[in-house]
Amino acid sequence: MAERTISLGGKRYPLILPTIRDPRLGIAAVVLSVHAFGQLGLHFTLSVPQILAAILTCAVLEVTITFARQRIIAWPASALLTGSGVALLLRVVGTRADDPWATNDLYIFAGVAAFSLLQKYVVRYRGKNLLNPSNIGLVLIFLVLGNARVEPLNLWWAPLNGWMIAAYVVILVGGTYVLWRARVLMLSATFFVAFSLLQGLLAGSGHCMTANWAFAPVCGADYWRVIVTSPEVWIYAYFMVTDPPTVPSGRVGRIVFALAVAVVTTLLMAPQTDEFGTKVALLGGLTLMLIARPLFDRLVPAPRSAEDTIKGFATRLVSGGRPGLLRPVAGVGLIVLLVGVVGAGVVFAGAPARGSVMSDSPEALAELQQQVNPETLPPITVSQSVKDWDHEIAASAPQLLMVLSQNIDVENQALRRSDANMLTAVDHGDRLAEMQARLRQDGATGTCVVDVYKFDTVNVTLIVPFGVQTGLSLGFDSRGTVTHETYDSAGNLVSRQSAQFANTFAIRRATGARWLNVAVLPSGSGT
Repeated sequence: MAERTISLGGKRYPLILPTIRDPRLGIAAVVLSVHAFGQLGLHFTLSVPQILAAILTCAVLEVTITFARQRIIAWPASALLTGSGVALLLRVVGTRADDPWATNDLYIFAGVAAFSLLQKYVVRYRGKNLLNPSNIGLVLIFLVLGNARVEPLNLWWAPLNGWMIAAYVVILVGGTYVLWRARVLMLSATFFVAFSLLQGLLAGSGHCMTANWAFAPVCGADYWRVIVTSPEVWIYAYFMVTDPPTVPSGRVGRIVFALAVAVVTTLLMAPQTDEFGTKVALLGGLTLMLIARPLFDRLVPAPRSAEDTIKGFATRLVSGGRPGLLRPVAGVGLIVLLVGVVGAGVVFAGAPARGSVMSDSPEALAELQQQVNPETLPPITVSQSVKDWDHEIAASAPQLLMVLSQNIDVENQALRRSDANMLTAVDHGDRLAEMQARLRQDGATGTCVVDVYKFDTVNVTLIVPFGVQTGLSLGFDSRGTVTHETYDSAGNLVSRQSAQFANTFAIRRATGARWLNVAVLPSGSGT
């Protein structure tokens, strides 16, 4: 077939276009499909201009560098994967869901994409890039800017609707086919199986994390289920851990590499208490293993050598370098020791993320049902976002309004009794800090001011935080009358003033037990 050329400035240059046999086209098809699902039905907080900023930056840089080095014009297949991968996993503060043409922070996407692509021409090992381009760029931006400015894509994208099922099918079918064609399917499968087992051990130890899409800490079996079914973890296992230029080329090397990434990643994830830290640890485990590859390659059989088979390597490992009958005993003992050390390490490393779930305080919550009359509460409306997210929560919204009212009543009792312990039974986060400050102020002035709310209208909404990793909250966007009652040090009512109010009361299961008041926000907060 005649060579394709293109004329530029009076000269003709070779033109290299993609071929159907290039596995990178399959990966691109999967990732771009997920991008499309994210824009059409998964409500990603990501815009088309942000996606294009990352992809076009990488494409222009790669075409330019390739032309300058080789005097050819080549389709930037790898660059497009780097740019689309950066855009898929990167989120910035201020980007709203369902705003597909937002143009904020394009420079962040372009900058991360440019760094990711350019570093592969600088950090080299055995003639190839040492680090996975999008992986190292994402890890650095998350560590440098932190979760107040950026964060990775959520581990859980949406309720299990048609769009999520379509995303799962595309990732599973497309990923399996692409890795089979590229002959790295075993590497991905080894990582995922080992990772799932280690995460099971971590979950069984009582591990918990907070997440922006969950009303309560995600703990134990729920944590394991979220991790092993997370589409983001699937993308990581399919397309990031298996990047051909950066993984060992030998059969044994790839298997051992996959196991090592699973271990290191789990050890980094174990102490994390929120989703941001968990996701950065997931990406960071691969980064550390890639940095260690020059040392790692010295410890595994050379590619295509006699020992570069599972059987050959297992024989060498089991023999343990000892004569006679001691060989298998020493080898098996070494394996048992390694498994024990890794297991103990995971449990020990996870200590900071255990014990997040707390129980209610029965003393402070006693007889709450007698303090609030349900007949004083108005009918409520529930926004579609709540219904779509969790229909059971939506159905129980009237009962949760009762809980909110009870919590407010306990707050008032705590102020009148100067009892800080009562506040911790019903408040958390910003609301707890606010009420504790009021308690200190009342102690300094010798008076007590409580707020008695009469709700006229209530609309239940979702409040999804960004970056702060506090967890999903339920918002009660309310209007009505608030009466400010002032009491003296003897408990006598001194004055009473009423006014109209319009606020959104946020509650969530911050400790995994009772729904707690976490904030009072301006009216209209939430979706």
